[in-house]
Amino acid sequence: MVRFFLVGLVFALFSNPLYAQVPVSTAIDSSLGNNLDEVIIQGNRIQIPFSKENRNLIVLDRSLIASLPVASVPELLSYVAGIDVRQRGPFGTQADIRIDGGTFDQSLLLINGVKMTDPQTGHNLMNLPVSLNAIERIEILKGAAARKYGVNALNGAINIITTEAKATGLAAQIYSGSSFERDTSNQQLFGNVGIDLKANFAGARTQQQLALSHSQSSGYRYNTAFRNDKILYQNKLKLGATRSLDFLAGYVNIDFGANGFYAAPGDKESKENVQTFLAGAKAYLPISKVWTFRPQLSYRYNKDHYIFIRQKPEVYENIHETNVWDLELNNTLNTTIGTFGLGLEARQEFISSNSLGKGDRMNYGFYAEYSFNRLSKLLVNIGAYANYNSVFGWEVLPGIDAGYKLGKHYRVFLNAGTGQRLPTYTDLYYKGPSNIGNSQLRPEQAQFIESGLQYQQAGVQASLSYFRRRTTDFIDWVKNDVAEPWQPQNFGMLKTQGLSLAADYNLSRNTDALFFWRAGLTYTYLQAQKEQDEHSGKISQYALDNLRNQLIGRLNLVIRKKYQIGVDAKLQQRFNYDHFILLDARIAANFKAVELYANCTNLSNVQYQETGAVPMLGTWLSLGLKWDWSKLVARR
Repeated sequence: MVRFFLVGLVFALFSNPLYAQVPVSTAIDSSLGNNLDEVIIQGNRIQIPFSKENRNLIVLDRSLIASLPVASVPELLSYVAGIDVRQRGPFGTQADIRIDGGTFDQSLLLINGVKMTDPQTGHNLMNLPVSLNAIERIEILKGAAARKYGVNALNGAINIITTEAKATGLAAQIYSGSSFERDTSNQQLFGNVGIDLKANFAGARTQQQLALSHSQSSGYRYNTAFRNDKILYQNKLKLGATRSLDFLAGYVNIDFGANGFYAAPGDKESKENVQTFLAGAKAYLPISKVWTFRPQLSYRYNKDHYIFIRQKPEVYENIHETNVWDLELNNTLNTTIGTFGLGLEARQEFISSNSLGKGDRMNYGFYAEYSFNRLSKLLVNIGAYANYNSVFGWEVLPGIDAGYKLGKHYRVFLNAGTGQRLPTYTDLYYKGPSNIGNSQLRPEQAQFIESGLQYQQAGVQASLSYFRRRTTDFIDWVKNDVAEPWQPQNFGMLKTQGLSLAADYNLSRNTDALFFWRAGLTYTYLQAQKEQDEHSGKISQYALDNLRNQLIGRLNLVIRKKYQIGVDAKLQQRFNYDHFILLDARIAANFKAVELYANCTNLSNVQYQETGAVPMLGTWLSLGLKWDWSKLVARR
């Protein structure tokens, strides 16, 4: 196996992931309003422009990210229609991501096409070595996506695209915030501070970037203090007129108090440390006018150390370490009858754990795609992903999508796809006082169909979409009564349907105007129903623990291109929780290369929960300063 990966590394060194979208649900740009129509969406398959993608995909571009009152990727994703972010701690400490009513294990997350899936548990998915200042855009593909991304994209995929070092320069950000409340145990003021640094070097043949981030907080209630350190290095090397090699390496180390995070109320003194290292290399190699070869090799290491009582580690602790190798060989053939995509993926996962044991499993994937794009108004993509897992065997996962342009402003689309989610090692082998794994679990399967209508005119973007999903062998943690431990079972069938409405209105399309307004609104409705089976009488943890109603609104005003005022509102209603409404605001002033800003989240100090018994953050005020030396140079 080592020889196999060494051969793959040679291919990678001498041979960028592909790109593919659809309705622009509240992808509200800031005052500059970037045009995303011809952006190539970055997947690992056939490249398709944003304006022609036949899937429900949302793009959050750089200007939008910079204009929102957020400090982490989970907080940013909470503004996306259909995304249900379940935070246990603020500012990206620990969070689970659910797409369109799914569970936290059913979504795939990538960084520049490199998969972040952790075989231990989906709780580690958001341990990212990337700060917001190093992100160019985020692409969210909703729906079963095996044809595009392989296994574990059961309900969708989130691909984070990092910034490039297009110009030599230095950027910095410092910020601090507080709830102005105190910890009753030590009278310490709850607050946080952070600093981000990013250095770019753009040479004739190489573009290098180094991004550093440090944040720490005394928490927002007892034993929720944290420290978060990130480092990210990127290097884009030109190998000729058309060939290139990209390298990425990142590391994140998070320490946090985990009061009530996993086993409330007994875990008041618990703590956790998570470390993640990521490295990847990918190449863009045009072999001929017809054939393009894009190999990619990546490695991910994760260590998760949980202590139930921080003062007495000997009482109970878990230490999990995972190592994952992933090799992809992607090929695109452009012919007179359309575009063909062919390739394979090999992924090997290792785990060593004091509670899960030691294990490894191998996964092989083979895909074939065809894109018919020879008619100006019609685009059809069809393909399949064949997957072999050393534990669970073979599975073929087909998919198809089609879109047709109706006149100048309207476009209709239809897609159908399949997905598979492999059980994690926690699902299979966990042994603890309140949770017991099940080694007989089968992978989850999903069949998905969606249709929609898009409208686009100068200053206006709107979309309407509807989907149905059928998940079989759904994995749920269940028990007969409250005194028993939880254990996962293949629960049976879960049927989910959803409706999504989105509109983005630019009230002043003249960017030279004194006032520049932009408004956006999205609504998502989800309904889930479980099929009766032998587990129907059990207490369920996840089967119907889904988002039901979500309303997100945004109003942004820019005055004289310098001053910005933004107000954001979110209404969330989940199946097992009371609904709540959050109001956030941001004001900012730009002076050449300097920006001063103030963010205030949860303005009305709403008391709410997102998961378990964890009370979330009340009103929090942050002040910050950004400085970008490359912008100053560009204006000279």
